[in-house]
Amino acid sequence: MKLRNPGAEIFFPDPDSSGKALQSTSHLAIGAHQDDIEIMAFHGITECFNVTPRGFTGVTCTNGAGSPRCGAFANFSDQEMRKQRQEEQRQAAIVGRYAAMIQLDYASAALRDLNSSGLPDDLALILKSTRPKKVYLHNLADKHPTHIACVLAAIQALRTLSPEDQPEIVYGCEVWRDLDWVPDDAKIALNVSGHAQLGQALLSVFESQISGGKRYDLAASGRRRANAVFHPSHFTEQAEELCFAVDLTSLIKTPTTNPASYIGDLIDRFKADVVGQISKRLQ
Repeated sequence: MKLRNPGAEIFFPDPDSSGKALQSTSHLAIGAHQDDIEIMAFHGITECFNVTPRGFTGVTCTNGAGSPRCGAFANFSDQEMRKQRQEEQRQAAIVGRYAAMIQLDYASAALRDLNSSGLPDDLALILKSTRPKKVYLHNLADKHPTHIACVLAAIQALRTLSPEDQPEIVYGCEVWRDLDWVPDDAKIALNVSGHAQLGQALLSVFESQISGGKRYDLAASGRRRANAVFHPSHFTEQAEELCFAVDLTSLIKTPTTNPASYIGDLIDRFKADVVGQISKRLQ
């Protein structure tokens, strides 16, 4: 597989399985930054963890050079931070027993222009080489501009696939904005109960991010626990942790659908529900 950037890499946590790792991919996540997929695609990681013949492959699009830094990493140069973040991502792949971990080594700023970044082409190549059944992306209401650039590039890449190569389902997942507000009938609740220790272990390897007090490990677990408690569903009592997602599959199956219109419709439904609840009690 020839990727665009010279610094891009494909890492196989189990070198003995490298020849068949990509072909074993049943679940694939495409995230913007190192540690994004450990939050947004935790469901995919747990579904494949020690489960043969499933395989989880992660794709991180950016190089980590622009990551925030403090504490022991406060004086790291961009190049030092890039190396640190990429090594942390490799370690997470080992902990999570991924089939493969692909880091595309793009600068965040380079992804803002989809027409010139080359990212959709790289992602299309990866998708054609892995042919996953489940794909995890950022959600279209995420507040981080690089996350939005990555999900749009992924949608563009997925739309180039032939129908037989398209995944069965594409999830838009939580990172820098949760999906609690999405109407319940449009929200997918992914049960990740029983994997709290794995979730903690995965995010603990990202020392450069959590050592300064940004406890993403605790926050991600807390969000999943809150989702389980406050989500009205028939299995709420049994679920300890839930990840929320929206179904983006229709954007792939119907390529004429505008992503902005898709998420705008969900926002309009949320607004209508809130306004309606208040209005009917003021009549």
